[in-house]
Amino acid sequence: MATTTNPIQFGILGCAEIARKVARAIGLAPNAVLVAVGSRNLDKARRFIADNGLDAAAVRAIGSYEAVLSDPGVDAVYVPLPTSLHARWAVAAAESGKHLLLEKPTALCAAELDRILSACRSHGVQFMDGTMWMHNPRTAKMREYLSDSARFGQLKTIHSHFSFAADSDFLQNDIRVKPDLDALGALGDAGWYCIRSILWAADYELPKKAIALQGTVNNKAGVIMSCGSSLLWEDGKVATFKCSFIGHLTMELSVVGTNGSLHVSDFVIPFEEGKASFSFGSDLAFNELVTGWQPPPSKHIVTTDLPQEALMVQEFSRMVGSIRDSAGKPDDKWPVISRKTQLVLDAVRASIDQGCEPVEIVE
Repeated sequence: MATTTNPIQFGILGCAEIARKVARAIGLAPNAVLVAVGSRNLDKARRFIADNGLDAAAVRAIGSYEAVLSDPGVDAVYVPLPTSLHARWAVAAAESGKHLLLEKPTALCAAELDRILSACRSHGVQFMDGTMWMHNPRTAKMREYLSDSARFGQLKTIHSHFSFAADSDFLQNDIRVKPDLDALGALGDAGWYCIRSILWAADYELPKKAIALQGTVNNKAGVIMSCGSSLLWEDGKVATFKCSFIGHLTMELSVVGTNGSLHVSDFVIPFEEGKASFSFGSDLAFNELVTGWQPPPSKHIVTTDLPQEALMVQEFSRMVGSIRDSAGKPDDKWPVISRKTQLVLDAVRASIDQGCEPVEIVE
């Protein structure tokens, strides 16, 4: 694949499992290159480079996060650290002048995220969270259908569901089940995607109220393993979502309007890397004997040469390049979307803590 002559040079802080996917994505993106992997353990950084087939002569193993941030050869950092460490290291990255690709959930609460975003604004660096499906070309194509008032009409309801059945090792040892590392549990991990998909479908209009669904499941440490919520808007729109570490792998999104409906069965990670599908129906009805639909919903397949995580890196690097090479300013689109997602997540968590009482969402 052709590359630009002056690609954005990335460092990675930490060797989390998801960093393997993003390291590959940086290698696939035509305008990015991985130059450093940092860990608090130098041998761990070296093993990450070796295990992922990276060129040890081109990618430096670094034995501290601070050293990555002080490296003048690093333009941007990807931070996949546990959520409890995001505020510290994301702020440090911004203060070091490093553009910030931050894994989701972005923070433990909106107040922490506000600290991160304030640091990014103060130091003129680009912020983006790691919600990869946003960058799949299918997402833009689905937006075209939802924006067609004749075919879709007015938005009425949204339902999102992301679950996977974690194995016993995950449920006992993964950072996402540890209260001192990722206290948001399934709500922060899988629920982030559900909330983002709902906001995306609503064109980022914040709901006014969150009401947690009964039946939240916590582990012995009090971390959420399964939960859900309804979200309400003043004009009558309603959304629901369910997220879980203890249900079968499911990634469903349904968006229903007055004239049409859209359905996706793999919205977070497509069934296949190079193509993704969705169905859309408008003015659907039963046939005369009510034995079938007439017409049936149409199926749409969108192909891509780059996987969605590489497209994410490519878009992030494009914005960083504009700042670096053309004295551009950071794009505020992604910080705004991240903050709205965090606000809704905070309200859902508060409703859970308050026994499923309604919680107002205030921007």
